[in-house]
Amino acid sequence: MRGINPARCCSSCAPATFGIRFKEGGRTEAKITAATKRERLPNKRIPEYPRGINSPDALGETCVTGKTRMKNRTVWIAWVLASVLYFYQYALRSAPASMLPQLSEAFHLSAAGAASMAGLFYYSYAAFGLVAGVAIDRLGSRAVVPAGAFLIAAGVLLFSSGDPLAANLGRLMQGAGAACALIGAVYIVSTGLPSDRAATLIGATQMFGMAGGAAGPFFAGALISEGFSWRTFWISMGVAGLLIAIVLVRVLPAKKPQTLNESWLPNAMTALRAVFGNPQTILCGVIAGLLFLPTTIFDMIWGVRFLEEAHNFDYGEAVLRSATVPLGWVIGSPLLGWLSDRMGRRKPVVIASSLVLGACLTWILHGNPDAFPPYLLGLITGASSGAAMILFTVSKESNLPEHAGTSTSALNLLNFALSALSGPAFAHIMENISGEATAALERYQMTFQPLLYGVALAILLTCVLKETGPAARISLKTAEAI
Repeated sequence: MRGINPARCCSSCAPATFGIRFKEGGRTEAKITAATKRERLPNKRIPEYPRGINSPDALGETCVTGKTRMKNRTVWIAWVLASVLYFYQYALRSAPASMLPQLSEAFHLSAAGAASMAGLFYYSYAAFGLVAGVAIDRLGSRAVVPAGAFLIAAGVLLFSSGDPLAANLGRLMQGAGAACALIGAVYIVSTGLPSDRAATLIGATQMFGMAGGAAGPFFAGALISEGFSWRTFWISMGVAGLLIAIVLVRVLPAKKPQTLNESWLPNAMTALRAVFGNPQTILCGVIAGLLFLPTTIFDMIWGVRFLEEAHNFDYGEAVLRSATVPLGWVIGSPLLGWLSDRMGRRKPVVIASSLVLGACLTWILHGNPDAFPPYLLGLITGASSGAAMILFTVSKESNLPEHAGTSTSALNLLNFALSALSGPAFAHIMENISGEATAALERYQMTFQPLLYGVALAILLTCVLKETGPAARISLKTAEAI
């Protein structure tokens, strides 16, 4: 660990930072510091600081009360801005759920066709997430995240054109740009903020996202209910995206990019091989994907239509009830992340939350919707689904720190590849069943029953997953010492 030179710091921060007590007459008395201990006890290992902005390694020889505090604020602002972009792209991701009839009419598609068009988002989201992760590891967040925001805004404006080909391309562009949001936010958490808050902060990032997921259908549904065209929503969101991109360019901290040489591509391939060769990464991606499916496919695409057709809710009530699922994520993601950090373990929180998710999903498909107070079941479903974000922390803890962006993008790829592949599959099942003489509720039960099997599989895979929480690491080190 690199030492800190007190001579280069101001007198106001030296006593607190370097353990120096100042006495009258200019005499000083030094307390025992980590460096002193290392000199006196050369064979004893001094505990390392958590990786992040508060460690001496990260501070180098800068002034704690000056440059470091400024750096601290800059990193926190960067994380908030990346999370705002995540909010924005989630609103766009979920908005089609409240306007499927309008999209079907505008593009001359069936409901399943409009749902498939909306699902194109996940194809590019999964594929470009890998590119974004490698690029962020090499270039930093400022070079990649604003570019993603510009790409989203351009895709939104293309989608608003009303031309089917342009709309398909625009939806793909939205997904490609959106991949930079979560990866950028998790990268900032992994490389610039304290590691003992990782699960909490990643959960808080998802809180931003799911707040957007709740706001998207609500805002779009309100506009349509007031008589506005669906295109008004998309044009407004395109302009907002351009403004967000401009702010990101101005505010995100710059990182000196690595020199482009012949070794950068082999280094990137080495990182990809290391991350994808780690069984923990694969397990985390599959488990997270299975826990996401009830939200990304069932609620965000089919939720409003399910409530209208299967339970005869009017459009406004259906939009409100569907929006409670991402609102539950807003509550559950940071809360479950905090609980996991508090316990120092990841697996128990994921397993318990998955059991609750399975019970809620079973009741939504097969139970009486009036048995619980309005909106409660959706909130609990979303809150329990928030445990999926803990898998991002597990993946980060299972891979090397310098592969933070790559590991996040790999998990994103595996996670949303399931959504990309499942969306058309569920739409195809629904289209085939719709031709049969079955009740609306029964059609939805038959179509989405596999989601319950997916949650059960996620629980089994979590049991196989290696525990990476701080408590497990401490127990392992204690056992090794004994």
